[in-house]
Amino acid sequence: MLFGKKKRTVTPYDRERLAPVIRSSICSGEQVAGFRDRKTGKFTETALLRGQKDLEEFLETYAIDPADVKKEY
Repeated sequence: MLFGKKKRTVTPYDRERLAPVIRSSICSGEQVAGFRDRKTGKFTETALLRGQKDLEEFLETYAIDPADVKKEY
């Protein structure tokens, strides 16, 4: 297969140091999932959320409870 689906690399997720966050644009509605460093506040983007399926995949990949995810605008 010439143009197959790429395998995603999973970045390590340290629950003590990183907080799961969904960033949402007010203008376009685009959503990005990632992790915010609790100490420095730096955001690291890990996935573009185009629909509910992408969100579920993000939560499953990192074993995150949906209640733990914060949403930022």
